[in-house]
Amino acid sequence: QVQLVESGGGLVQAGGSLRLSCAASGSIFSINAMGWFRQAPGKEREFVAGIFWSGGSTYYGDSVKGRFTISRDNAKNTVYLQMNSLKPEDTAVYYCASRKGYSGSYYYTAGYDYWGQGTQVTVSS
Repeated sequence: QVQLVESGGGLVQAGGSLRLSCAASGSIFSINAMGWFRQAPGKEREFVAGIFWSGGSTYYGDSVKGRFTISRDNAKNTVYLQMNSLKPEDTAVYYCASRKGYSGSYYYTAGYDYWGQGTQVTVSS
């Protein structure tokens, strides 16, 4: 199993920045990729960004391209999400997730095996 713990959420004004962290523990060797998703009240959980654990290739949802950057520090078993130019519509609970498989979509929740507890991000206008 993989345990994931997010941190770094908070309240920020529109145009500001935040950096989220996700610390992984447990069966790290089994991780193929990690992703960030977000869920606003009354909406489905939405893919934000992902990164391959080895190699570091990244992929993003359309709504955050050019504003958010995902990165990882393998030595610390931690993935980061740098969020710049934040907008009120970015307000949501942000979740970190990991996947071990190589099949299935990397852009949907069903493609991920383990999830963190989430961290709230609120962007005021």
